[in-house]
Amino acid sequence: MDESKNRYISPFSTRYASDEMQFVFSETFKFRTWRRLWISLAKAERALGLPISEEQIRQMEEHAEDINFEVAEAREKEVRHDVMSHVYAYGQQCPLAEPIIHLGATSCYVGDNTDVIILREASQIILKKAVQVLRNLSSFAQQYKDMPCLAYTHLQPAQLTTVGKRATLWMYELLTDVQELEHRLDKLLLLGSKGTTGTQASFMELFGGDQDKIRKMEEMIAQDMGFPGCVPVSGQTYSRKVDANFLSVLSGFAQSAYKFANDLRILQSFEEMEEPFETHQIGSSAMPYKRNPMRSERICALARSVIVDAVNPALTAGTQWFERTLDDSANKRISVAEAFLGVDAILNIYMNITAGLVVYPRVIHRRVMEKLPFMATENIMMESVKRGGNRQQLHEALRVHSHAAAARVKLEGGTNDLIDRIAADPLFPMNREELTAHLDPSLYTGRASQQTEEFLRDYAEPVIRRLGGEELHAELKV
Repeated sequence: MDESKNRYISPFSTRYASDEMQFVFSETFKFRTWRRLWISLAKAERALGLPISEEQIRQMEEHAEDINFEVAEAREKEVRHDVMSHVYAYGQQCPLAEPIIHLGATSCYVGDNTDVIILREASQIILKKAVQVLRNLSSFAQQYKDMPCLAYTHLQPAQLTTVGKRATLWMYELLTDVQELEHRLDKLLLLGSKGTTGTQASFMELFGGDQDKIRKMEEMIAQDMGFPGCVPVSGQTYSRKVDANFLSVLSGFAQSAYKFANDLRILQSFEEMEEPFETHQIGSSAMPYKRNPMRSERICALARSVIVDAVNPALTAGTQWFERTLDDSANKRISVAEAFLGVDAILNIYMNITAGLVVYPRVIHRRVMEKLPFMATENIMMESVKRGGNRQQLHEALRVHSHAAAARVKLEGGTNDLIDRIAADPLFPMNREELTAHLDPSLYTGRASQQTEEFLRDYAEPVIRRLGGEELHAELKV
């Protein structure tokens, strides 16, 4: 029997998150980054005059990728310290460099700087996928910018909009998330090498009190790791508000996708639109005819998880005592990773749905025409006033006729006969043909089409061009 079946396995690994995102949070990525940081530290220290040889650095570089996990894991069982276990394991592969690995550093030099690098790499994956969703929705909005549909307030039919304009609402929220994440990335700095309590006392000892060399060392490490600099001050760790800020943005992505998925679930219930449904997909084990919005429902489920995850680093940031405490570690290992994995999964589904959205124009038109007579009453009243009618009398007559027509639809199951009622009322100086002319849906969509074009041209497309690489196609695992 497969022993792995006896243990808990995260559904992010098996069902939801992409291999690409899982790799960023993998042990391999983590410990390879630790070694990159140790190499960067050694290079900076050598360049600034410490007795470190080229041969020692060369040996470290030779083994930067091939992590001897078994050695590190066996050592950790003895010493109960993950960083020192990997220092030991690295030293076993690099005996010449063993004396200078981690020189002057504390555990957070590799741990926290790696976490910052993971934030950056994971965020870039999120941006790439979010832009693909924007690209998909941009094409959709352009295609359907002129198609009238019912718009709702309080989930009650209000006026008309267009199918494409509604898509821009989904896009705009996602676009703001992209911009927020870009802002966080622009402000992201390495911790650097600050020492046990952030005072760099160990490096003052190593460099004989030469503060310029210590500052230069951090500049060199930041440049080597692709960052504009290191934080100016810290305790032992980078501020946990960084995690809180990033997860707040991820919560925003979840909220935006949640709104889209909820809207689509309702539209699918109305039979106006639906998510893709594959040839052999089963909607229900009991009802073969069903086409459940399974993907949209999964977005909603994952979104709730991410939104709750965002609370964890906020609480952690507020409970960091003085220069550091360790009650952050277990929490952030779970909450930060799962928030990114969750948004990655959400965007995979979001990409998949928006690449194959199904629209039913005849259903949309039928539903519009059922409600349009009510929406046309204001225009009919205004035209009747122009022809000499009394506005107050007309308003009262329209109120009575509208309620009667609504009762016929709701209580008797009949069709909406409001136009017939108005045509038969001598108070209105318009014949049936003139009244029917007011039932053109395009007369009631306002600037929806123009707003769609302007938004796509001025807001969405510049971001898609700037951030969009090659087109992505999301295949769901299950």
